[in-house]
Amino acid sequence: MTIKGCEILEFEPLSKYSYMKTGGMAKKIIFPLNRDGLLNALKAETDYYILGNCSNVLFPDSGINKPLIITTKMKKTEVFDDGEFFYITSDTGASLGHVAYLALENSLTGLEFAHGIPGTVGGAVFMNAGAYGGEIKDVFHSCICIDQEGNVKIMNCDEMDFSYRSSILQKEKLILASATFRLKKGEKSQIKALMNDLMERRRTKQPLEYPSVGSFFKRPEGYFAAKLIEDAGLKGFSVGGAQVSEKHAGFVINAGGATTAEILALGEHVEKTVFEKFGVKLEREVRIIV
Repeated sequence: MTIKGCEILEFEPLSKYSYMKTGGMAKKIIFPLNRDGLLNALKAETDYYILGNCSNVLFPDSGINKPLIITTKMKKTEVFDDGEFFYITSDTGASLGHVAYLALENSLTGLEFAHGIPGTVGGAVFMNAGAYGGEIKDVFHSCICIDQEGNVKIMNCDEMDFSYRSSILQKEKLILASATFRLKKGEKSQIKALMNDLMERRRTKQPLEYPSVGSFFKRPEGYFAAKLIEDAGLKGFSVGGAQVSEKHAGFVINAGGATTAEILALGEHVEKTVFEKFGVKLEREVRIIV
C-alpha cells in the first residue's frame, strides 16, 4: 500500500521511537511529508494513532496493530513579521527545540523556556507544554487543524482552551497541521544566556543520561509531585528495570531493560503510596498508547 506524500514502514520496533525505549512491534507506521500527505493519510486510514516525537508516550509490550501516523518528517518553519510582532510558523512535526533555536537566531524572545523540551510542535500544543514558568499558550498565536472529515480549520489562542498540560486538541478530534507563535524582538545575547541557563538547570537536576518521558506526573494543585514522591520515601524505588530517579523523583527512568509493564506497575505503586501517605492523587502526564 502506498499513500501519496507519505513514507510507510511495516513491522517496526516501537522501542526505536519511544523515549523510554520500550514497546513491541508496530504493524504499520505512516510518515506524512507535508500537509497534503497528512490529509491523504487521514483519508486512507479510519482508525489510527497520531503522534509526534513520541517523547511523552508509552507503547505496550505487545505491540500495536493500529497504524501509527508519525509527523516528524513534517518540519517546515518560517519567520515573518507584521511590523509590531514577529511570528514563527512551524509544521506540526518540527522539533520544538529547533523552533526555539530559530527564535534565538532571529533575536526573538518568548520561546526560551522551550529549549530542551524534546517534543514536536504538535505535541507541545496538544499538551500545552511548559517549563521554568513558560507555557505554549504564552506565545501561541494561531494554528491550522484538520477535523475528522478532512476539513481545514484555522483557530486562534482563545479557541484552544489552554490550561495546565491541556488543550482543546485533547477534547475534540482535531489534528494540528501547523502552528504560529507570536514573539517579540529581544537581545540575542540575553536570549542565548537564558537558554543556556535553563539547559544547565536541566542537566544538573534531571536524569538526562537515562531514557525517560520527562516528568511522569502532572503537578497536583498546591503541591509538587517530585517532593511528594521523595517525601513518601520512593526516590530510587524500582520495579524491574523501571526506577524512580534518584536525581529527580518526578522522573521515572529506564535504568536498564525495563518493560512498559514494569514502568506502569511502578507508576501505580507511586500513585498508591502518595495517596495513602498524603491524600493527594497524582495524575500521569505521560500518555499511554494501548
